[in-house]
Amino acid sequence: MTFILWLIAVILVIFGIVRIVRGEVLLGAVLIVIGLLVGPGGVSIFGAISP
Repeated sequence: MTFILWLIAVILVIFGIVRIVRGEVLLGAVLIVIGLLVGPGGVSIFGAISP
């Protein structure tokens, strides 16, 4: 489960960076923030679900 959350977080952050480079700053920032929230390290919105 941890690996899957980490992979989703990495994909979201990469898509966020691509969006920022393409000029969609707001959407890119939102994707990066969501990626940081989903990631298993630090703050995770799924931390209470998985032990």
